Amino acid sequence: MYDLRPKRPWETEEVVMFRDAVRRFLETEAVPCDEHWRKQKFVDRDFWHQAGALGMLCPSMPEEYGGSGGSFALEAVISEELSYVSMTSFMQNVHGGIVAPYLAHYGTDAQKQRWLPKMCSGEFIGAIAMTEPGCGSDLQAIRTTARREGDHYVINGSKTFISNGYTADLVIVAAKTDPSQGAKGMTLIVIETAELAGFQRGRNLDKIGMHGNDTAELFFDEVRVPVANRLGAEEGLGFVQMMQQLPQERLAIAVGAQAMMERAIEITIAYVHERKAFKKSLIEFQNTRFKLAECLTTARITRTFIDDCVARHMRGELSTVDASMAKLWCTEKQCEVIDECLQLHGGYGFMAEYPIARMHADARVSRIAGGASEIMKEIVARSFT
Repeated sequence: MYDLRPKRPWETEEVVMFRDAVRRFLETEAVPCDEHWRKQKFVDRDFWHQAGALGMLCPSMPEEYGGSGGSFALEAVISEELSYVSMTSFMQNVHGGIVAPYLAHYGTDAQKQRWLPKMCSGEFIGAIAMTEPGCGSDLQAIRTTARREGDHYVINGSKTFISNGYTADLVIVAAKTDPSQGAKGMTLIVIETAELAGFQRGRNLDKIGMHGNDTAELFFDEVRVPVANRLGAEEGLGFVQMMQQLPQERLAIAVGAQAMMERAIEITIAYVHERKAFKKSLIEFQNTRFKLAECLTTARITRTFIDDCVARHMRGELSTVDASMAKLWCTEKQCEVIDECLQLHGGYGFMAEYPIARMHADARVSRIAGGASEIMKEIVARSFT
């Protein structure tokens, strides 16, 4: 049988051991709980603590702040293993793969000491609030404001589609500190949500997929936050900071999309060997074999590209353009391959209890989140125009 999960060229012995530990943990502690999480639309706090104890929440954070001091390879492993068990409820990729790096790159030592250990342990769940009701991929159009009053910022506005927003203890908020300056007037400000006057969570949004992942609306009404919570030495650095961090976010999405594509092929190969039609196994039909051959070829070629991107990112050589290509290609191919696999399941592929049906619904947002496919195409196009 063709190996859909070959050893990665960027995997060291340490990374392989970490993968084994993460895989066992997810299979024993996460998979049995996923149905419960999907029904309640969020992951239980106890699981976050368990993941923190395993070192799974912020493995690439420095050891002095509670992390493992590892490379992006550990973050990539988590993205892959979550996809291999079809786990879209647990948003570690946002918590440890996006929020924590913002703190690590732009936070002061005092900020890192204050927040990162709690994120590493699971005491704090992290979220980042960029998207607004009238602003999706166009981050320059953000309307949430933060006006300076002495030693505080006063935040007003709203955010939507915020992953981990319903349970987050710590949120990085993108706000305009000088609305007249456009992108140059944007600043990132960290809030702690507990008993924060003026802060309110809206609905835990009802989505067509990823039902176990809490995705919320957030509202800010004269929310006062100390200036000491600002990320960056001065105001107006937020847009640049987001542009610097988005490539890793997009690469992480691509990594997860690639692994889910591989998992969809695995379960479909197993299904067509077992399922019979016209007194023959589905695998005996040429159409089935050819469709799976096409899916497998797509996955293998994409695996080569994504592994190269991960390796280059670990060396600090991955460009914004290539990260955009990775997200664009992997998420588009993920949806195409999963759709083909669902078709081979016939009517059962449309039944919610079948993993392929859930994958189909869960995967769709990957072409939107972290920058829509159309934005990725624009970024790539700008490189040659």
